[in-house]
Amino acid sequence: MEREQRADRILDAAGELLLAWGYGRVTIDEIARRAKVGKGTVYLHWKTKDSLLLAVVLRAQFRMHQRQLARIREDPLELLPSRMMRRHFLEFHAEPVLRALYTDDADILGRLTEIAKKEFAELMVQGDRTLRRHLEVLRAHGLLRHDTDVQHQQYSLLATSTGFFLSEGLLADRGPDSLEVRAEILAHTLRSALEVPVGAGSDTGPDLGSDTGPGSSSGPDAASARLRVAAAAPEIIAVYEQFTEFCAQEMRRQIRD
Repeated sequence: MEREQRADRILDAAGELLLAWGYGRVTIDEIARRAKVGKGTVYLHWKTKDSLLLAVVLRAQFRMHQRQLARIREDPLELLPSRMMRRHFLEFHAEPVLRALYTDDADILGRLTEIAKKEFAELMVQGDRTLRRHLEVLRAHGLLRHDTDVQHQQYSLLATSTGFFLSEGLLADRGPDSLEVRAEILAHTLRSALEVPVGAGSDTGPDLGSDTGPGSSSGPDAASARLRVAAAAPEIIAVYEQFTEFCAQEMRRQIRD
């Protein structure tokens, strides 16, 4: 336990310095000083500065996936793309490391981005497979539209979300003032593009993925859709549990044996 707490303290210090100074200026000496440990202690956990900073990025992603899993377990509606990406968009603002990663912030990450692409190549492949399976399960349960290929839906989901993330910097003075409003615009865009609305074909009620949907949608269409969401949840949860464990393995791989 003490070793884990010390590692977390080092990761906290490394993350703070990465955000404050950027990859190029951060040194193991400064990380050790900030964490109040010896330089040698840092090397007891990580072989290099790169492996330590990669662990900072991985931990941020790992925690995000843990929170996502917890939300789906609590409320299966959170597995809908509109809901999932709305949450990610809000977390993007709350977690500076994720914000730097999603926007490919060269001032902060420097060459760490290129290192991560090489080190985490398999993780990225697994992430794509996980999302693809997520969408396939939703389609099988009648929760996503079938008028386009699942590969195209995956691209649309990623491209749209990336555009919203990047727009936070590019369109900072032109978007709606409220973060919640911008998050809901993203959710609405994804609902319209990907999801099957409650009462499809009958124009009854709001979409199931809407924040107002679960409380206000009623009738057999809404009830049936919620049952389909509940039926899809176990398989999707299992897929993300596997991916979260894969992330944990990658974190352990960066640690010195």
